Amino acid sequence: MEWIIIVIIGILGSSLGSLIGLGGGIVIVPSLLYLSTLSAFGHVTPQVAVGTSLFTMIFTGLSSTLAYMKHKTIDYKSGLIFLIGSGPGSILGAWVTEGLQMKAFNIFFGLFIIFVSIILLLKDKLKPLPYKKDRGIVRTFTDNRGNTLEYGYNPVMAVLIAFVVGFISGIFGVGGGSLLVPTMILVFFFPPHVATATSMFMILPTSLLSSITHITLGNVNWMYALALVPGAWIGAQIGVYLNTRLKSKTIVLILRTILIVVGIRLIYQGIFG
Repeated sequence: MEWIIIVIIGILGSSLGSLIGLGGGIVIVPSLLYLSTLSAFGHVTPQVAVGTSLFTMIFTGLSSTLAYMKHKTIDYKSGLIFLIGSGPGSILGAWVTEGLQMKAFNIFFGLFIIFVSIILLLKDKLKPLPYKKDRGIVRTFTDNRGNTLEYGYNPVMAVLIAFVVGFISGIFGVGGGSLLVPTMILVFFFPPHVATATSMFMILPTSLLSSITHITLGNVNWMYALALVPGAWIGAQIGVYLNTRLKSKTIVLILRTILIVVGIRLIYQGIFG
């Protein structure tokens, strides 16, 4: 039964993660933290939840990337530029996690989850900044209707933002897409599908770097990781399939509601637990 629960968590987390570019950790980590209150999962610490989640996201990122490659929605050049910042940030974040106790982690992670839910609430209501062609790097994307869209960004700003996102990813075991995707859309004018696909492409190397650090620190539960990986692989494929065929507003609404409840619960546990 324990294994079945873990596999289901992997499928749900990766499905939602790859659907809107979050990576899956935003579901997997709080799920593992909740299970840690049960006797069968009592040995799960925040560090183990984060390390195991990041290891799982290597396969979520790989599965999603292979699927998005078929749809040709990944901006590889931009992804590699962002990686210059997110890579070192994720390694630093993984080390910082070691100093957090359960109560402090629950409070900070709960606040982060609520912040993500607010971003999901506002991202469709906020308008992108006025696009300027003198942004440094200019990219184009032709969608399946033949429309050519132009977007661009300052590479220095992109690397700095990616560093912060990678740092947060390394601390909390999330993909970073919860912060990066809205930034790519609102600030850098990325088409939404390109932002999501490129975010998932970046999650692969970022999670790999963070995971190596967490493995070194002994923060990966290999039994749970082996149960999560098949679910993560399947879930990522499901998420990509839904992303290319469905409007995700309803799913985002459900996810946002769940995140608020989970965030409040984690903060409560951190203060009164």
